[in-house]
Amino acid sequence: MDDFNDESLSRDLIAGDDEQAAADFDQQAKRLREILKARVGEDFFNSWFKTLDFVRRDGSTLHLSVPTQFLKKWVMQQFADVLLECSKDVFAGITRIDVAVRTPAAAAVRSNTALQQARPASADGRSTPRPQPAVASGGAPGLRPMPAPNLVRNQVNGFEGSPLDPRCTFENFLVGPSNRMSHAAATQVAETVFSAERGFNPLFLHAAVGLGKSHLLHAIAWEVQRRQPAAKVLYLTAERFRFQFVDAIKSQDAMAFKERFRSIDILLIDDFEYMQGEKTEAEFEHVLNTLIDSGRQVVVASARPPAQIERLNDRMRSRLSRGLVSEINALDHDLRLRILERRVTEKRGTDPLFEIPRAVLDLLADKLTENGRELEGAVNRLFAQWQLTRQSISVESADQIMRDLISGGEPRRVKIEDILRAVSRHFAVSKQDILSQRRHRSVVWPRQVGMYLAKQLTSRSLPEIGRRFGDRDHTTVLHAIRKIDKELENNTRLRDDLDELKKQLNR
Repeated sequence: MDDFNDESLSRDLIAGDDEQAAADFDQQAKRLREILKARVGEDFFNSWFKTLDFVRRDGSTLHLSVPTQFLKKWVMQQFADVLLECSKDVFAGITRIDVAVRTPAAAAVRSNTALQQARPASADGRSTPRPQPAVASGGAPGLRPMPAPNLVRNQVNGFEGSPLDPRCTFENFLVGPSNRMSHAAATQVAETVFSAERGFNPLFLHAAVGLGKSHLLHAIAWEVQRRQPAAKVLYLTAERFRFQFVDAIKSQDAMAFKERFRSIDILLIDDFEYMQGEKTEAEFEHVLNTLIDSGRQVVVASARPPAQIERLNDRMRSRLSRGLVSEINALDHDLRLRILERRVTEKRGTDPLFEIPRAVLDLLADKLTENGRELEGAVNRLFAQWQLTRQSISVESADQIMRDLISGGEPRRVKIEDILRAVSRHFAVSKQDILSQRRHRSVVWPRQVGMYLAKQLTSRSLPEIGRRFGDRDHTTVLHAIRKIDKELENNTRLRDDLDELKKQLNR
């Protein structure tokens, strides 16, 4: 007879039960991952939930872990309800989700283990190279971009609004001296949409590209919906507003188009400088007046303040300026550094071992001074290098990768097409109008500025410049250059405009 006693048998049974329980939990966690992936979409899951670990069940609580504090905050704020709902489909009796941040050591072990598991063994027993993952947009040429989180449809009252980015919340907006007032105004608007004493109406935000005005519009939309899930929040770019209005006219549905706006609680219009077309502008003015007069909130974002959008009539300019006009200025060094640190933290959600040394971050913050998108692109490039080589990032390697973004690269060759695009955006007038025969000052002035810049920044002859600006005679170009030269003697605003345009064109 085999030698055994009750105590050893008990230990064996407990160990067997523990192993079975662990195996069952792993199977349930795997099933929950599949349910979550089906719920939010594969691209969204891979971008935000791939590093989510299912740790254990403790009574009615399911414990999860993520590699960074940023991911924990984002998951709990944006997807706690979804996680709990999906968990209940797998784990009976679960009533609470707890998300913790893994320690760096645990994250490294997890990453290395996953890496080894992903490398199939070759015939001689050594692991074969693992295929490199996709890299984020802005990475090395030829690499497939990492999918961004799914944009959320914004459909209200029959309007197909412009999609909202779930990343663009107030919690994810970094505040500094350059944007503090705009952030505070946007927050107050979001908090007082349904209050008797509303904040600023309308709120008009203006800034150069990449400084955060669109982020604030998205953040207002998310915050209003968080506070009042039934709120009718419509976010539209000016182009989409124009498209839907033209479509309504073609389908003889213009009156219904007007009526659908009446019950909207808050209208957010982005890229207002592209609200072009006489009928479109008149219709937007009607919508603006209707909403504000009925106590509804309007928020507008543009590259320029109302006073500098020349095509606006006095009524529209006055109405847009009546609430609060707030400018977001250029990012200071501290804010640029914090943006870089935030982007690195986000990348660690994909790869916990990714790191950029402080010296490199300081270099980027010193050299990349234009906007947040430029900073994000820099981190994307360094992340691509890390994924491809797994070599530590140094100041020297960063300087080499950023050669076209920071000092050391060749000056950018400016093309007339670039000038047309920059002037069109800066003065909020279409390229078609610049090239047309229109003689209104709102068109002639940008055209003359464009010709002046073409002469200064390109090697094209006067006849060639005239041809590229709508088949005009070289004498017209010469007249434009002389006029701008004369204006520069006393016009400080023109000097500022030219400096800004040159800065954009030389980036």
